[in-house]
Amino acid sequence: MRRSSLMIVVVLVFLVGALVGVAIAKKTIDPGTYVGKSPEEASDALLSVARTIAGNGSWENIHLARVYHLTGRKEEGQAILDRVLNSGSEAGDWIRAGRLYYQAGEWDKAKAAFEKVVEMKPKDEDWLAEIGAYYNLQDDREKAEELFQRSFSLDPQSLNNVLTVAGSYVGVTPRKR
Repeated sequence: MRRSSLMIVVVLVFLVGALVGVAIAKKTIDPGTYVGKSPEEASDALLSVARTIAGNGSWENIHLARVYHLTGRKEEGQAILDRVLNSGSEAGDWIRAGRLYYQAGEWDKAKAAFEKVVEMKPKDEDWLAEIGAYYNLQDDREKAEELFQRSFSLDPQSLNNVLTVAGSYVGVTPRKR
């Protein structure tokens, strides 16, 4: 009898927790946060919300850093990015950082991030093709083609990689996957 009572309590606690989680997840952002405000005020208010939502997530914070960085608030964006990259980051964090830097027109920083990715994941055919494309777009065809060759040797049938490489020869920036 005690065992069944305990099971009922456990199930009820689980259900209450699930309902609370659903209620929290459906919480909306008050339109007063951005409606009728100047673009800068709306952006600042929403970036504050985004910081809360991002929590400690690495890709979430890199995306947050990207918005700061690309809107001219590079110091704030860089501080967020440094925090992520200096706290046990993975190759996925570095590829996102490289993309951010590339989009911001900071090739030296992008290149350093991409080199870190290649060092950490030397056999990731998708990233090799993508990173090679960035090199190609920067007129470093020798390095690009070395990375393309490595990518194609690992998977010569990847349509995404073939298109990424093809596009890079005519100025098409890789699309992130």
